[in-house]
Amino acid sequence: MITGSEPIMIAAYAISGMLAGIFNRFGKIGVVVGFALGNVLLAYVSNGYTVELIHFKEILVAFIGLLAVPNNFPIHLEEFMGKSKLLPVAPNRALNKSREMAENLNHVSEAIQEMATTYRNIEPATFDANTQKNENKQIFLTELFNNLEPYKDNMLYEDITDVNGKIINNIFEYLLDKQEIDRQGLLEIFAKCNSYIVGWEDEEISPYLEETILQMVRIINLSYKVAKSNFIWKKRVEENQKNMGNQLKGVSKAIQKMAQEIEDDIQNQTQYEKQEEQILELLKQKEIEAEGISVKKEGRYIVEIYLKEILESNEIKIIEKIMSQVLEEKIEFFEEASVGKKLSFLSEDKYMMTIGMADSTKSQSELSGDCILNIRLKDGKYLVALSDGMGTGKEARQSSSQSLKILESLLLSGFDKNISLDLINTSILNQNSEIFATLDIAIIDLYQGNIEFIKSGACPTYIKNNRKVQIIKANSLPTGMLENTHMQIFDKDIEPGDIILMCSDGILDANIEYKNKELWLKYMLEDMETTNTKKIADIILNEAIDNNFGNIKDDMTVVVCKFVEKE
Repeated sequence: MITGSEPIMIAAYAISGMLAGIFNRFGKIGVVVGFALGNVLLAYVSNGYTVELIHFKEILVAFIGLLAVPNNFPIHLEEFMGKSKLLPVAPNRALNKSREMAENLNHVSEAIQEMATTYRNIEPATFDANTQKNENKQIFLTELFNNLEPYKDNMLYEDITDVNGKIINNIFEYLLDKQEIDRQGLLEIFAKCNSYIVGWEDEEISPYLEETILQMVRIINLSYKVAKSNFIWKKRVEENQKNMGNQLKGVSKAIQKMAQEIEDDIQNQTQYEKQEEQILELLKQKEIEAEGISVKKEGRYIVEIYLKEILESNEIKIIEKIMSQVLEEKIEFFEEASVGKKLSFLSEDKYMMTIGMADSTKSQSELSGDCILNIRLKDGKYLVALSDGMGTGKEARQSSSQSLKILESLLLSGFDKNISLDLINTSILNQNSEIFATLDIAIIDLYQGNIEFIKSGACPTYIKNNRKVQIIKANSLPTGMLENTHMQIFDKDIEPGDIILMCSDGILDANIEYKNKELWLKYMLEDMETTNTKKIADIILNEAIDNNFGNIKDDMTVVVCKFVEKE
């Protein structure tokens, strides 16, 4: 702030420092991971992680310095500051750390929201065609007059620099139409405005006139070329500023949501206080020392316990048994959300899921533009996503992989799915390139028995149960194509035996017999006997390849999930 840095740099240090503080409980490594995560997060939001905000070599140097400091390094502040109290003594001075964290998050959210407002206020009002044209003309005239400054002795100088005359207006209109002016075009404009160039019959004057006209033609064309680049650059800057405002607004909402969750936890912290004390007492009887425990219920129980030492797998089983007994519900270890001495547990899923995948790359292409993501989120739900980058090869792969990487980072960081999808769209849009990506997402809750389908330009999803096949399709555009891409969301309750199939457009387009490309896959699924997800994926991929006599016209990907109720 002192050096007048960009707002995004202030946000980068603020969020990185905040996450470093949150991860402090995991020691020095946690501090560094938290700070790096904040840097990566803001880099993704601001420029799609094409440019790092805080250089990693700086973080590395700071990390080395941090490692050099002993864990127990006594600092006696009295030697520097004396023993006098700097703050008034108050009986309620000790504040709840969680409440302080919530307040700090709200302050950070407000600061980022203010930055977003600043960026959005920079955005100009929407101009009509005439206003935009006049603005572009002013850019051209400024560039032209600057370039003409050393050529005041040119005999055409005064006519062309007359801003109130018709000649300069006609030159600009000519350039808009032809993009470039030549000698004949310039002479016709002068003649049209009743300004004639004479003297061609004089052999001594004629070469001078020719050089004068050609000199002016070169300057006009150069000025318009530069001005045209400025038109485009100015428009891109405006779009980037608007996208930056939208991205910061999204980050602000996400942080605000995190703060609200902490405040909700504070208000409800006594709801399961009895169960928490009971679990800690039973663990103590089993000689398992815990420093703290948190029990909350969001549809299912989510329990976090902080231990004094790392446990063996048999001791984790004991914790599962004790929690299940106290909470009167089957509780299982949540390994994906557990780090070091902090262990996570949650209510056991009521359904089991198996996944099968098959893919193939377009003929004569080294890299597939399709990407798949399969992870488990912090709330215990599963995320299965398929992204198809427009086209094939490296650029298509870059857009699809970037979309899924941002989605994974944001959702695992606790961002709301709607905010995450908006940030992905603006991040791709911010690249100012003709690269887009479809998003086909399934958020699967095996505890509640529900699937949420989110589609952005994606192929239909097929749901098979016995011989009945249902099709879920959307008409939304791919991410990165429009500023406000509409994501379509569908909900479905899981039924035992359900099989869902997601695929890229290379699969559907492979069949040339049906005008409605969706039907061949539907009929094939209806006739299929096997329920093995890997076999289903392989059969469909091979059939799609055979439909075009072995020539793979596009990247092809199939993802199949099957759900079975637990006994």
